[in-house]
Amino acid sequence: MAQTVYVSITGLRIRRPWHLPVFWRHAMAAMAQAKNADGCLDAAARTIDGVHHTRTVWRDRQAMQAYLSTGAHLKAMKIFNRVATGKTFGFETESIPDWNDVHRLWHDRGRHVT
Repeated sequence: MAQTVYVSITGLRIRRPWHLPVFWRHAMAAMAQAKNADGCLDAAARTIDGVHHTRTVWRDRQAMQAYLSTGAHLKAMKIFNRVATGKTFGFETESIPDWNDVHRLWHDRGRHVT
């Protein structure tokens, strides 16, 4: 049997072009944190149709939740509503979705971040 992992997908749209520097500063710091977080098996980002996506793969949901509430990611969440809109989707799976599936899952099943 294959190993079950937790996949978290985010997709964010920048509110205004002048928000990009703040967005990228926080996004890069949060991605660096994710790549070094306990339980993170993979962390990647890609822009698809103007949506800035992340796909992170975790040992389990608890590891992902521990990452969410600390460090650079917590700081990014505090400024999120000022600079972007977006949706997230997380799920357990035995296979990691490719980028086409990431965008489709985000579009079809993502829930708005508030």
